[in-house]
Amino acid sequence: MQQSNRIRVIALGLIQDGDRLFVHGGYDSHKQSNFYRALGGGVEFGETSLEALQREFQEEVQAELTNIQYLGCIENVFTYNGKPGHELIQLYRCDFADPKFYQLEQVTYFNGGGEPIVAQWIERDRIKSGALRLVPEECVKYL
Repeated sequence: MQQSNRIRVIALGLIQDGDRLFVHGGYDSHKQSNFYRALGGGVEFGETSLEALQREFQEEVQAELTNIQYLGCIENVFTYNGKPGHELIQLYRCDFADPKFYQLEQVTYFNGGGEPIVAQWIERDRIKSGALRLVPEECVKYL
């Protein structure tokens, strides 16, 4: 998650498989807490949020998406590692086109800064119970 003094428009994809959700993990060192977030990323100028979603999944985990359904827009004002952030999230429900992704436990990719990011399947009930934290929290209502 990148912060600046501007509002960032991003597209995120909720992919569920039975009682599992495909997310990447993160850690906020300022709050000393772990969190999970759906995959996706920034919408570039001249690109629709749907196009951004498809591009980000292709770039991050080399995956094509299918059954894409727009869920809504979430405004997310937050603090991450002690810095303020503001996002408008275009949230989608989708599936992997290739069934191999449902067999993988995790996929490692690299962010723009070259840091490894691990995307993995986690149990949806662990989010709903509060044992794991999904951000932004408003995404939980779409599970």
